[in-house]
Amino acid sequence: MSPTPSFPSPRSASVPDARLERLARVGRTLVGLTAVEAVVVAASLGATGAEVVSWRYLVYPFVWINAAVLALAYAPIPRPTDRRTAGAAALAAGYFLVLCWVGGLVSAGGAAGIGTIEVFAATPGWGPILSVTGGAVHVSAVPFKLVGYVGLAALAYAALARTTRGAASALLGLATCVSCTGSVLATVLAGTLGGSSAAVVAATSQSYDLSTAMFVVAVATLWVALRR
Repeated sequence: MSPTPSFPSPRSASVPDARLERLARVGRTLVGLTAVEAVVVAASLGATGAEVVSWRYLVYPFVWINAAVLALAYAPIPRPTDRRTAGAAALAAGYFLVLCWVGGLVSAGGAAGIGTIEVFAATPGWGPILSVTGGAVHVSAVPFKLVGYVGLAALAYAALARTTRGAASALLGLATCVSCTGSVLATVLAGTLGGSSAAVVAATSQSYDLSTAMFVVAVATLWVALRR
């Protein structure tokens, strides 16, 4: 008597199917975002007549934006409904402020009051830049950094809300280190190279390369941890 052939259960077969469907949705969203961004950039360059000096610096802001948007759209982020999640939200808010401080979006001013509020035009992703100067706090809100830091803070909140204290601390520490290293590197390199304008430009260019790569690593690490 021949053995009865075995077939995978519907439940086991549905797991890879669900993952493939989720990846397909992520891919479609990414294609849609990229298409809209390409149209916006092309329209901006056509209207202003600006010359593209480096294509990678034109693309980097959208790498940050797309990584943050996709992670937020498809990561399981709970609502703050109890004391634990409320505490996680408070920690994530502090984490966001630290990122903004280290990333150069916020700094201390030397005067009282709000100061002068201005908006500067720039290439999409880099601008428009909201600038607040001359008051107690200086703000330079670069869109792609702002979106990226919001994304990291939200993912950190989700990690803190659902994991054990030790694991959450490890994830948060990793995200903090990899997202801020590039910003700090520019200052260190510029000082090492003598602080000349050429050194500052070179260090800043390298820092954006490193920051972008490490930002993607941070988002991917937190997103994968949350999907497990």
